[in-house]
Amino acid sequence: MSEKLKVGILGGTGMVGQRFISLLENHPWFEVAAIAASPRSAGKTYEEAVGGRWKMDTPMPEAVKNLIVLNVNDVEHVASQVDFVFSAVDMTKDEIKKIEEAYAKTETPVVSNNSAHRWTPDVPMMVPEINPEHAAVIESQKKRLGTKRGFVAVKPNCSIQSYAPVLTAWKEFEPYEVVATTYQAISGAGKTFADWPEMVGNIIPYIGGEEEKSEKEPLRLWGKVEDGVIVPAQSPVITCQCIRVPVLNGHTAAVFVKFKKKPTKEELIDRLVHFSGEPQRLELPSAPKQFIQYLEEDNRPQVALDVNYENGMGISVGRLREDTVYDWKFVGLSHNTVRGAAGGAVLCAELLKAQGYITKK
Repeated sequence: MSEKLKVGILGGTGMVGQRFISLLENHPWFEVAAIAASPRSAGKTYEEAVGGRWKMDTPMPEAVKNLIVLNVNDVEHVASQVDFVFSAVDMTKDEIKKIEEAYAKTETPVVSNNSAHRWTPDVPMMVPEINPEHAAVIESQKKRLGTKRGFVAVKPNCSIQSYAPVLTAWKEFEPYEVVATTYQAISGAGKTFADWPEMVGNIIPYIGGEEEKSEKEPLRLWGKVEDGVIVPAQSPVITCQCIRVPVLNGHTAAVFVKFKKKPTKEELIDRLVHFSGEPQRLELPSAPKQFIQYLEEDNRPQVALDVNYENGMGISVGRLREDTVYDWKFVGLSHNTVRGAAGGAVLCAELLKAQGYITKK
C-alpha cells in the first residue's frame, strides 16, 4: 500500500483544478485519489468531464484519466476516499465557505485556493516562506468547528506574490508606504486566448475585487496570532491598481516604496537573494531552492524569459532603482497559477504535513 497521502481535488475540472492535477503527478508525498466537481461532471471519467478543455501545456496525467468524477456536494462520500483535499471550486463565496467547512467537519483538512475564508479570523492564510507560524490558529479553529483533525487553510491572492515576498525580505528597513500596479495574466481569470479572444492586443484596467485584496491581504500575512485569531499588521499602507494584460501566465508588478530606514541598493539586493524560510529549511518537495532572484539586466524580469523560474515557484525581481518621489522602485514577477494558485497551495499542504497538521486518516 502506498505511503503517500491520498488527496482529493474539489473543483478538479477547472483551470486551477487542472493545475493541481498536473503539479501532483509524481509528487513524492501526495497522490490524487479523488476528483470532485459539479453534478454535471459527476459520473463521467475525468478525461470525459474535461473533454477539450484541458488548459495545461503538459498532457493530462494518465493516472487521472479514468478516475470517475465525484459530485462535490456528496461531502461524506468524497471525504471517505481521501486524507485531505485541495479546494478550487467555482461557487459563490457563501457556498464555498459552507462546503469547505463541511469537508473540515468530516475530519478532512482543506487547503483552499479560494478567497472565501481569507478573512475568517482563525483560518491561516499562508505564504509558507512568510508566515508559517500562522498555522498555530488551526487549534482555535478546530475548537470552533468541533473537529480533531479537520480544518481549513488558504493561500492568498495570486497578484500579491510578486511584491509581498519582496517587502517581507526588506522588513528590517521598515517600508511604510507602497504603491503597486499589477499587470495580470488572463489565466488568473481561468481563461486562455481561445476562451477570451477580446484580450488579444488589449488591456482592461479593471479586475473585480482585486485592488482591495492586493492592498489588504499582505497586511494579514504580516499579522500576529493573538488569542486564537490573526490580527493584521497596520503597515505598510499599500495602494494598488490591477490591470488585465494580454499575457497567458505571469503577474508583473511595478512597485514604489518609502522606507523609515534608508537602505542602500546593495543591502536591498542582498536581502532579496538571501531571503528564505521554512520551506527551504525543511527542503519541502515544491520549495524553490532560491525563493527570489534578482536580475541585473534593464529589460528583466520578462514573462517570456522568467515566469518559470524555479518551476514557477520562485519570484523574479529587477529594475531596482532610486525614485524621485518614493525611495526605491522595482519590478516583480510571479507565476500566477503555480506560485500564485495551485503550487502555492501544494507548498502550504507540504508545510502543514511537516508541521503535523495533515496526517493519514
